[in-house]
Parts: sequence; C-alpha cells; structure tokens
Amino acid sequence: MSNSLIIVESPTKVKTIKKYLGPDFDVRACMGHVKDLPKSTLGIDMDHDFEPTYQVIEAKKKTLSELKKAAKTARHIYLAPDPDREGEAIAWHIAQEVGVKGKTIQRVLFNDLTKNTILEAISHPLELDFNKYEAQQTRRILDRLVGYQISPLLWEKVKRGLSAGRVQSVAVRMVCDREEEIRRFVSEEYWNITASLEGAQPPPFDARLIRIDKKKAKVSDETQAANLLEKLKISPFLVSRVEKKEMKRSPSPPFTTSKLQQEASRKLSFSAKKTMSLAQKLYEGIELGPEGSVGLITYMRTDSFRIAEEALREARAYIQENYDPDYLPAKARVFKNTGTAQDAHEAIRPSSMAYKPQDIKAYLSNDQFRLYQLIWNRFMASQMNPALFDQTTIDVDAANCTFRAQGSVMKFAGYTIVYTEGKEENGNGEDTEFGKILPAVREGETLNLLALKPEQKFTQPLPRFTEATLVRELEEKGIGRPSTYAAILTTIQEREYVRLDKGRFHPTDLGEVVTELLVKNFPRVMDIAFTAILETQLDMIEAGKMKRLETLNEFYRPFAEELKKAKTDMRNIKRQETPTDRICEKCNSPMVIKWGRNGEFLACSNYPACKNTQNFTRGENGELVQPEPQMVETGHTCEKCRRPLVVKQGKFGPFLGCSGYPECKNIVNIQKDENGVITPVKEEVSDIDCENCGRPMIVKRGKFGPFLGCSGYPECKTIVRINKGKDGALKPQVVEVTDTLCDKCGKPMAVKPGRYGKFLGCTGYPECRGIKRYKAPKDDAHQSS
Repeated sequence: MSNSLIIVESPTKVKTIKKYLGPDFDVRACMGHVKDLPKSTLGIDMDHDFEPTYQVIEAKKKTLSELKKAAKTARHIYLAPDPDREGEAIAWHIAQEVGVKGKTIQRVLFNDLTKNTILEAISHPLELDFNKYEAQQTRRILDRLVGYQISPLLWEKVKRGLSAGRVQSVAVRMVCDREEEIRRFVSEEYWNITASLEGAQPPPFDARLIRIDKKKAKVSDETQAANLLEKLKISPFLVSRVEKKEMKRSPSPPFTTSKLQQEASRKLSFSAKKTMSLAQKLYEGIELGPEGSVGLITYMRTDSFRIAEEALREARAYIQENYDPDYLPAKARVFKNTGTAQDAHEAIRPSSMAYKPQDIKAYLSNDQFRLYQLIWNRFMASQMNPALFDQTTIDVDAANCTFRAQGSVMKFAGYTIVYTEGKEENGNGEDTEFGKILPAVREGETLNLLALKPEQKFTQPLPRFTEATLVRELEEKGIGRPSTYAAILTTIQEREYVRLDKGRFHPTDLGEVVTELLVKNFPRVMDIAFTAILETQLDMIEAGKMKRLETLNEFYRPFAEELKKAKTDMRNIKRQETPTDRICEKCNSPMVIKWGRNGEFLACSNYPACKNTQNFTRGENGELVQPEPQMVETGHTCEKCRRPLVVKQGKFGPFLGCSGYPECKNIVNIQKDENGVITPVKEEVSDIDCENCGRPMIVKRGKFGPFLGCSGYPECKTIVRINKGKDGALKPQVVEVTDTLCDKCGKPMAVKPGRYGKFLGCTGYPECRGIKRYKAPKDDAHQSS
C-alpha cells in the first residue's frame, strides 16, 4: 500500500516522477480538467455574484472515482497539476471531489521534472493558492459571459455556428486592422543613389546618399534623381569623416513562451500550436533508453527571464569546460523582466546540462530534437560573452550631398558561436553591412568615382502578420498570456475568421464582417487597451490586490447595456440585400448582394421565384468583378452525349461535368496522378446485384464515403452502404431491422447511420422516406458510453 498519492495532469509525467520517488508514492494522472461549466447553459448565476456552476466532465467520472478510491488509502495527498492558473484550478477541483475527512491535501509545483526539483517540491509542499484559483475563475467567467451572450447574436444576425471570444475577437481585429492599413496605404516613389568609389588603397566600396544640404536625403522621382546625378558626375568626392570603433552585441535572454513561439516559427517553420505540443513532451519526459523517462526542459508557459542560481552555475561550468576562457563572462548574466511579467516560473531552459542535444538525438523525433537544440543553444548563448565587431563609418561629401559607407568586421564571435537570433522581415528593410570590409582612407582624401547607381524604390506598407509577429503583437499589447497564445492562433483559424496564405494572416470576408459588427456594437470588449487592462486586473487578483467580484461587476454592468442595445441595433447580415446594377440573365430582375456561408454573393431579387446566384470578387476600389467562367477541357468526352467533359468545382472538390449542362447533367469523379494529370475515376463494378432490378451494383463515393449504387441509375436509385473486409472484399452493411413500424406506410423501420448519429428509416425507402428518432437499448447505450 502506498503511503502518499500524487496527482498530476499528464500520464507522461507519471513514469518520470515514479522513477525518482519509489514505491511509497502512488502517482496518478487526472488527464487535465475534471470539472467545467456546462456546455448547454451559461452556467453563471447572475443574481448571486456571478457564481459559477461547475459540473464533473462526463468523460472524467471514471477517473475521479479511481482517484477518490486511491485517496482513501493514502496518508498524504499531493496535487501536482501544471504550475499555472489552469493547473491551480484543476488542483482545486480535484481537492473538492477527492477530499477525505481528516487528511490534508497539499500542493506541489514542479518547474522541471528532474530528481532534485521533484524531491525538493515534495519536501516543501504548499497550500492551495486561492488567489491564483480566483484569477483563473475570473478569466473563465469573463470568457463565458462574452462568448455565450454575443455568439447567439451572431447566429441570429450572420449565421449559425459563429463564436465570439473576449480575446480571440480582439486578435481577429488586429489582423483586420492591419489589412485595412494595407488597403489605405498609398505607396510613394523614392530613389536610392549609390556611389561606387575607389581610394588610394583597395578595395573599391559603395556609399549610399544619406543627406542633401545637411538634411535627410529624399529623392522623390526620376527627374530629381537625374538632376542630382548630373551635378554629382562633375563634382569631386572628398572623405569628410572616418570613424572606427569597437561595437558589442550582447546575447538575447533565454526563451519565454512567446519568444520561443516566435523563434520556432522563424527558424523551424513551426506553428505556435506545434511548438507548444513539442515543448510539453520535452517538459513531461522523454524515454532515454536505460535511464528511463527524463524531463528535458523547464515549464514551457512563462513570461519571465529569471534563471535559478543552480542552473546558472551549471551553465557556467559547462561553458568553462567546453569553450575557451574568453567566452565565459566574469559573472552570470541576469536579464531584467518586463513590467507585465508574472515571474511565477523560470525562463525556458534545459533542465540539466547533462543531456546535450547531440548525445540524446537518437531518442528524440526530428522535430523534438530541433526544438530542444534551439532551447539549449539559446540558453547557452545567454550566458556567454558579447560578440565584438570593428565598425568603420566613412562619410564622403560631393556637391551638396553626403554619402555614407559602413562596414563591420567580427573581431570576437562570442555567443554567436552558439546562437544568433532570427530576424523578421519588414516592409522597407535594407541589407546588413555586416562583413563588409572598407579600405583605409583618410579625411580630406579625394576618391575616384567609378559609377553612380540610381535605384527606383516604392515605400511598402507594414507586412501582414505571421504567427511569430502576431504573437509578438499580442504580447506587446498585453493581450492574452503565455498559456493562451497558441490557443488564440488556432481558434481564429478554425473559426475561419482568418486564413494563413504563404505564412501570413489574411482576414476572411467572414472575419471582417464579424469584426465590423463587434467593434460597432461592443466597443469596450473589442478595445485592445481595455482587454489589456483586464489582463492586468487578473494579475492583480492573483497577487491578492483585487477581488473577483470587483472585476466582474466593473466589466458586466456596461457590457449588459451594450448587449441589450445590440439585440435591436446590430445590423442583420442575413436579411441584408445590397442593390446592384447587375441584371439576372434568367429573369431580367435586378441582382442584389447577399451574405452566405462562404461570404458575399450575387442573388436574384426575384427569389424564390428565381434562384439564380453568381459569385463575384471586388476590384481595387471595391467595384464588383464577375469572375470569368473557366471551362478547362480535359480531353475526355461525355459517355452520354459525346460532348467534352470540363473540370468544375463542387461542394466536395473538383469533378468532371458535361459541357452540355444543363441539357446533359452527367458528372464523373476524378483523381490526379503524381504529375497532376486529371483522369476520371473508373467505376468499380461489384459482384453484388441490385435487389430491386437485378443489374450490377457499382462502387461510388459520396459525402460519407463509398457506397454501392445501381448501374441502372437514374431509372433505378437503389443504394447500399458497404464495408471493406480485411481481405479488401466489399461487403454490404447488415441492416438492423427493428419491430418499429413506419407511421406512413406500415413497413418495418431499420437502424441507419446519419450525419448526427443513428436514426430509424423506413425499409420502403426511397418510395417511403419516413424516419424516426432512434433510441438505443440500455445495453447498447452502456457499451457506447
């Protein structure tokens, strides 16, 4: 019998912790949250101080039962979910459910899963942190109030299935605002002028125009550039200043969550979600052969640059042993946190210097290795000496202009021997001068002009956000916290409010419409500064400097007014029709712009008498542009009318349709070979005959997978669902006929699979289409749960 019970979140941690604590400890996993607000209702008691109503998650009832049983026999109970707000909430909910009278439940925090950390945490257990739990509850209640009360409005005004979120909607707004900036941006012409020069000593070098008449150079057009070139061609070029100085470049601090996500995006092309998933596994433990499971990094949700003294000593010892003495600073580097950092956890670092990336590469997947190596290198570099450069600046005067050349030559590699930070491109960035060697020149020396090179340029708008730059923007604006960045980016894409195109976020039509409605009707919720203030208030609740009820009351009173007003004033996109000057080619009625599930489209104003619709796009000035119909011929002909088959786009992807449509409605499924060549999918004739007309059944593919359809279609519309056996043979699904009779024709009803689960369908289908709700027998229901 184990003396102590330790409850962690993930089963991956169980092996790692058991290895260090031995048989006296029973280590179990709760698998994340065990209680949550109900899905079908708001779950917040508005009349009693916003009291939340938590329910045990159905899938966790068995887990909780096992934890309760284990708690009864344990002398000590330790709760060790992740050391953040979500982990604290999990700990509180477990304590409420498994608490045993007369037994103390204590909290332990593992910043990394090394032996020393685990033993130290068990030796010094803590009390459950009520303030941290209150901060999590406040966030959860705020998110529920916003999501569950605005989302139904969007269902009513735009379309069903939409959602609003207190933080996600602000992130979408950032993407939409950037897109609007890009649309409004007016590009301006400018010219760069570079002089190729030669002094008494080699090599030749280039200098760029920086000043005209002692003011910042601004050459706006070709005429101005040409006039300037004419003056410069006949002017001497004199060296007016030579400056040489030593420059230092210090290393970046170790990773925080956002910095890890940004750098993994830039250097490894990982999404934020993928980065966090890999980091979670590295933290929880990797099987390292005979050594067993080892946690390789510290906790990966943090906004602090702090490093434990023991880790600093270990890193410095490693550098001293493996690098020349010049690379080790006189004392450990300490990095200052930002004002908003919670400093609850260390920065992300290797849990031990004993596990070099190359030494354990065989035990890691390729992506795990690359991320671990990135974390290792960044941490090691952070404790090394700066890189030193000799930087030379040469200013050259000609006519009324000043040209400048800069060159930097590395003198000492310093931390760059291990790691250099990736750079994000910007709209108007210039090439780096690093590594450029300049000649020895003296002030007053006359240089030979070899060439003048004018280059036309145009100013560029700010680039669209990448995952890395959006995470950086969220962090800088104070939106969300380390634990939420990846979830925010994932959610706004899954909701189809934004899309990633070539690594950059574009708002969808849906995202822009929803954002416009929310900004107009809920200005406080959508205000970036206000959202950041709420995050600060959550931090204050965690620090015990503010109360949950105070924050909720302050937020909800004005929000309730906005909600009430929005129910009547919010524009109804569903019913909105914008007249156009287009005429319906079928009935000559005016066409109007409507909003559908895939955005704007043209529809006949004579609906429902005329159901004609058309797609369109908008030009640069917002004008309607009718897409040209694309009739891509394939070389295949229709087997029914011998006209060419063309590629068409349907709800479930491309297919071949007869060019004689609508007279001929023949369609053919297609497939692409490895060279992208389109070929029709040959019909696979089965050895099963149609039970209604005796003709062979053909394997067809539909919305829910393959099925058998009668080769006599459309005269015979019999279909049969099929399964494939282990030998690949097709087998009709066995139809379970019940004792229930159809209300329409009196025939027996059969159990059939549907989009939303099983239902009863008449065996007389398709002549009779009677259906009923299917109620599973008790035994069946028990097994399915």
